Amino acid sequence: MRKCRLEVCSNSVISALAAQEAGADRVELCSVLGVGGVTPSYGAIKTAREALSIDLNVLLRPREGNFVYQPQEILEVEDDIRMCADLGVNGVVLGALDFMGNVDLATMERWVKVAKAGGLSVTFHRAIDVSRDVFQTLEDAIQLGCDCVLTSGGFPTAPEGTAVLQRMVELAGDRIMIMPGSGVNPQNVAALVQATGARFVHSSARKNRPAEDGWTGWTDVDVVRELLRQL
Repeated sequence: MRKCRLEVCSNSVISALAAQEAGADRVELCSVLGVGGVTPSYGAIKTAREALSIDLNVLLRPREGNFVYQPQEILEVEDDIRMCADLGVNGVVLGALDFMGNVDLATMERWVKVAKAGGLSVTFHRAIDVSRDVFQTLEDAIQLGCDCVLTSGGFPTAPEGTAVLQRMVELAGDRIMIMPGSGVNPQNVAALVQATGARFVHSSARKNRPAEDGWTGWTDVDVVRELLRQL
């Protein structure tokens, strides 16, 4: 049995199915990966849930840009959380900060409460990597009742943040899952897991293809399989 599981970030239902076919443990569904991902459509979420037998998490980010949200955006995410619960997904991936770069505790408390009421797990996403203090944000995520933190350790990519990620895994213990993500590929995943002790990793597992075939940047079965082989 693998000591580390693999979540694949997929920007479409077709990509999600490719991840499942290759043996991924879980899919994080989003759209517009070029801006770091935003909330996928209702139709994409519904179709993915019906098509997949593996776990499905959904990114809830109402727009690109920062993670400081206005009241209307906070309500929008709440409604999306309820939608995800109704559609039977396994978890939501979200995060909110204030203007000082700290966790917006009031907003996160609302979101986590709605998610837990709907039976959803909660992953605090890479907003942590632009927060004022990644270690304080980690503690806040734990106190909020989040189940997982998706992070690169505050660096552009997870391999660059290996030392911080290793410390985060230590501090987290059994209280929360630390899931390294960003820049994770078959060439570096084994060393990353060995160095950090992570039990779950996150990758888009993409292979760029000729644009004319309509698959540019989508999840690639061979890349997923090679990631799993390395794990």
